[in-house]
Amino acid sequence: MSLPPPTPPESLARLRERFGENYRWRVLLTVMIGTMASIMASTIVNVAVPDISHRFALGQERAQWLSAGFMAAMTVSMLVTPWLLDRFGYRGSYLGAVGALMLGGIGGGLGMSFEWVLAMRVLEGLAAGVLQPIPAIIVLHAFQRHEQGKAMGLFGFGVVLAPAIGPSIGGVLVEWFGWRSIFFVVVPFCAVAMGLAWRYLPHSSPGGTAVNHHRRRLDVPSLALLTVAVLALLNGLVHLHDAAPLPALVLLAVAVGTGIVFVLRQRHSAHPILRLPLFAHRSFSMGGWVAFIYGMALFGSTYLVPVFMQLALKLPPSQAGAVLLPAGIVLAVTIPLAGRLADRLPVSRVVAAGVLLLAASFWLMLTVGAGTALVLITLWAVVGRIGLGLVLPSLNLGAMRGLPPELISHGSSTINFLRQLGGAVGISVVGIVLQWRLSVHADAPLRGFHETFGLLGAISALAVVAAWRMSPRRPDGALRNPGAAAPK
Repeated sequence: MSLPPPTPPESLARLRERFGENYRWRVLLTVMIGTMASIMASTIVNVAVPDISHRFALGQERAQWLSAGFMAAMTVSMLVTPWLLDRFGYRGSYLGAVGALMLGGIGGGLGMSFEWVLAMRVLEGLAAGVLQPIPAIIVLHAFQRHEQGKAMGLFGFGVVLAPAIGPSIGGVLVEWFGWRSIFFVVVPFCAVAMGLAWRYLPHSSPGGTAVNHHRRRLDVPSLALLTVAVLALLNGLVHLHDAAPLPALVLLAVAVGTGIVFVLRQRHSAHPILRLPLFAHRSFSMGGWVAFIYGMALFGSTYLVPVFMQLALKLPPSQAGAVLLPAGIVLAVTIPLAGRLADRLPVSRVVAAGVLLLAASFWLMLTVGAGTALVLITLWAVVGRIGLGLVLPSLNLGAMRGLPPELISHGSSTINFLRQLGGAVGISVVGIVLQWRLSVHADAPLRGFHETFGLLGAISALAVVAAWRMSPRRPDGALRNPGAAAPK
């Protein structure tokens, strides 16, 4: 009888033995810092777009790709995360993604041409897409069921700080040191995340299996089809603003066609990057609808609210920011509390309450006019942020608790992909509808904004029914023994 192979020095068992019962919280901190860096990279560059445009003599149609390129790359790479985890394990995948994010930050800051800076933004987006599904995978494998909501709440509290402080830090850096400095902000976060990952993340893949270097290949043709579909969709939605509709219609037709071919290929591929059996689980399929609709409303509102405050209400940027600051603080406080609720109540109810509050906040904006007190506007923003806080720690948990363990990493990547895709669609839809309604109500622009807020409210309300049906058929789903003290 052959003896079992010796335990590697950095195996899961050895790491757990070395660091004790609280090891899982150190792992959570590790992935939280890397994710914060990726989110900060996505938001901080926006404040420097005017300076970058001036430096490289860019028009708006080229400058917008600094954000659109990042978003497209992040959307596509999210579905690659399960393959990377299977091929290289937690540590290898995480170190590679954080290293790519750091390289993109350094390269962007040193860039001497727009094409190079854009390439570095795409590299950052690819890294961010790999990083963002990992925390939910860690939580579902590492924490007992009664701790999962708390863990996601604490993770969410840390992550919301990144978009909150990113633009503020970026604005100061641009004024003091120029646009190049903002690319370097992610470097110290990445350095800390890499040090922690080398110390705390195991070599194993999700589920505790050994790293697979050969058996499972990446489905490159499917990835190419998905890339074409996403790029055509984003470009097509952007060109819907043009006077001539033909380019937009052609691009959208390409997006639909390649999207259909991509889905058909996933049905027959030996190693699909999108696992269609996920949608056979009611909790996941309903969670996918919530994620897409929620992404549309969330990202669409991030575009609409600042424009509304500055163009319709004539508030200066400083006052508009001051109105949103209390809402941001409330969001940071709500997320940990909502995480605890997700441990005590059915997550379907928590998510449904969250999207309903989000819809209510949009509809309440219909009461806002030029003479509305800033306190009331702040209160309506707070209502929406409470809704966001309820949804953020609960959506992934509710969608994936009914999945078998081997599909958890694919489920996390797919949910994040659907939310990001919904966000890309939401920004364009809001922009198109707002431009249309403002042209209709040229003499009363406030009414055009109100109608767009009403649309966002209706979109959010659509998610309530799906959210209510997210509960798996069995209360513990496939995670019957979730008491591991560290990621498997």
